[in-house]
Amino acid sequence: MKITIVGGGNIGTQFAVHCAEKGHDVTVYTSSPELYNGHLNTVNEAGETTHQGEIRLATSDPEIAFRDAEIIMITMPATMMKTLSGIIYEHTRQDAMIGVVPGNGGAECAFRKCIERGNTFFGIERVPAIARLVQKGRTVRSTGYRGELHVAALPAAKAQECAEIVESIFDINTTVIPNYLNLTMTPSNPILHTTRLKTIFGDWHEGKSYESLPLFYEEWDDASSELLIACDEEVQDICKALPAFQLNYVKSLRVHYESPTVEAMTEKISSIPAFKGLTTPSVETESGLIPDLHSRYFTADFSYGLTIIKQIAEFAGVSTPNIDDVMAWYKSIEIEKEEFRFSECGINNRAEFERFYLQ
Repeated sequence: MKITIVGGGNIGTQFAVHCAEKGHDVTVYTSSPELYNGHLNTVNEAGETTHQGEIRLATSDPEIAFRDAEIIMITMPATMMKTLSGIIYEHTRQDAMIGVVPGNGGAECAFRKCIERGNTFFGIERVPAIARLVQKGRTVRSTGYRGELHVAALPAAKAQECAEIVESIFDINTTVIPNYLNLTMTPSNPILHTTRLKTIFGDWHEGKSYESLPLFYEEWDDASSELLIACDEEVQDICKALPAFQLNYVKSLRVHYESPTVEAMTEKISSIPAFKGLTTPSVETESGLIPDLHSRYFTADFSYGLTIIKQIAEFAGVSTPNIDDVMAWYKSIEIEKEEFRFSECGINNRAEFERFYLQ
């Protein structure tokens, strides 16, 4: 198949390697095509090559990237989906399949025009493996491959076909999720990152700085776990209020991390090997450390994560005091914010919401 990967970062490179290794005709749409020589590979922790393949082309030209693509796989941040949707709508075929990983962040609404004209839109719940670039355009370190992937599509009737394609590329068992809203509601980074940031920086204001900051995961604490679990419970309340959407795949983070209590959650998150050494997003100033407000933890996980869950709660008529508290703290920070709004996608009430997601 002719596959275009959008983005040459961690996950984009990982996808490009696996697609090329399986013999597909792969193009990478990237702002840095000059960094590519055609050969890509993944390595393990020891630096040993585990997968490799030859891509056909890396380009920054959207016409070249999308005009013949049968599958477009988007690995860019949620903040870029609105812009990308317009570019892809203009340059791609109406029978192309458009996918995104991870599947939350409101991308399905950004691509509503594509869906309405006949494009299949699908999402993968979480990334296939943890990926970190070693050399852009050449090598990515991929570790911790999942034992199972979950895929949903709009329209839902196309989900099985999409799942079979994903499974054939990664050789990972891929399960169909009955409704795309399961991906939109997945309480991964929109809960995990936002509650931790609120706990660490809850007292921050303009002019305040810190001598030191805890490691984001490795020094996770009970206060972070308590807020995480409280917000996670509210996500489950929303799911229960929307039975028509079959939201059984919106797994509680307590189940995902096998941690039913605050103490168990703290122990689990702080001991995950892949999270070791990851720092809290911050910037060094003359007076000390301040939060990095341009980090995707801020720019995506609130405005294209938690705010989406909050709006769905409003459609469902569910009270979310803990999520409200986290969002209120974020909105109190004086930075320029782009925020996903269902209303900008033509979804203004529960009836319109149901028509879109139940197709």
